[in-house]
Amino acid sequence: MIRILAIETSCDETSAAVVQDGRRVLSNTVASQVDFHAKYGGVFPELASRLHVEVIVPIVAGALEQAHLGWTDLDAVAVTRGPGLAGSLVVGVNAAKGIALARHLPLIGVNHLEGHVYAHWLEVEGDGVPQAELIFPLLFLIVSGGHTELIVMRDHGQYELAGQTVDDAAGEAFDKVAKLLGLPYPGGPAIDRLAAEGDPHAVAFGEVKTKGARDFSFSGYKTAVRVHLEATGLAPLARPEDPPPQPMLDLVASFRHAVVRELMRRTRASIADERPRSLVVAGGVAANRLLRAEAQRLADEKGLALSIPPLWCCGDNAAMIALAGLPALLAGENHLDALDPAADLPLGGPEARRTTLRHR
Repeated sequence: MIRILAIETSCDETSAAVVQDGRRVLSNTVASQVDFHAKYGGVFPELASRLHVEVIVPIVAGALEQAHLGWTDLDAVAVTRGPGLAGSLVVGVNAAKGIALARHLPLIGVNHLEGHVYAHWLEVEGDGVPQAELIFPLLFLIVSGGHTELIVMRDHGQYELAGQTVDDAAGEAFDKVAKLLGLPYPGGPAIDRLAAEGDPHAVAFGEVKTKGARDFSFSGYKTAVRVHLEATGLAPLARPEDPPPQPMLDLVASFRHAVVRELMRRTRASIADERPRSLVVAGGVAANRLLRAEAQRLADEKGLALSIPPLWCCGDNAAMIALAGLPALLAGENHLDALDPAADLPLGGPEARRTTLRHR
């Protein structure tokens, strides 16, 4: 039996979790900073790191209490070392180092993106997820506020970049467009909610052309929204809580439709090139209802197994970091003496390890 305490502070959620034997989630506590950053329309990095400092101790204590465990019941500590906001990462890494030193536990540094990958192997009682038996090779669509990437995973720890955004990430585009319209932050959930009330074909957004057939670009859609507002005289909401007029609902629905269409178009191209046997969608934008539905439709069409995490696991959380850190722990590694935060950290390299974990 192996119990790992994990810490995640890559952006604006402070999370700690205890995971047993790599997959069974005993606890997962999260402190969100959404309300603090709402006034800025996005994450304010310096404020984020200060808020992590304020809550990291009670969040870790809460994870142990929720798991009904004490310090002596732990076998290791895992922590996100990157990519992410530099100041936020420092808080989590230093907290994890302190715990590991004080309790004489091995420390494992984890790539945040690999955490999203391995979220699909977590087991939560009554969760009903993962939905399918995943078979290699897998095609991962990672979609969040900071990342939009297509990654081919041929086996555990083996990653190949198939496509990526050349400018804004999809989640970033949602947030920026929501700010243009005066909608509440975070923009992704707000747009997803309001889009159900609009006509997705009311405003035409053309298909995006990029140099790479599997690369994404979303900054042009943000510009198109601004131009549409100027051309039509549609004014942003005076207050985020105000009900949007129908023309804005139609614009929001059309924008969501265009973003998801581009995500699926590039994913379809990657499926044709890479011939995966499973499709996996991960990251905060994986909570988008249209994206989940279109991913299911594409998987059914291509005869692929599909896995999308439950809503609680789409966003940043420490449970996924615990699982991603297990292979290195089983290999006898201890990163305590050489672990530093890395704001820019590619998927793969020394953090990628083979493991014998099997999908349920």
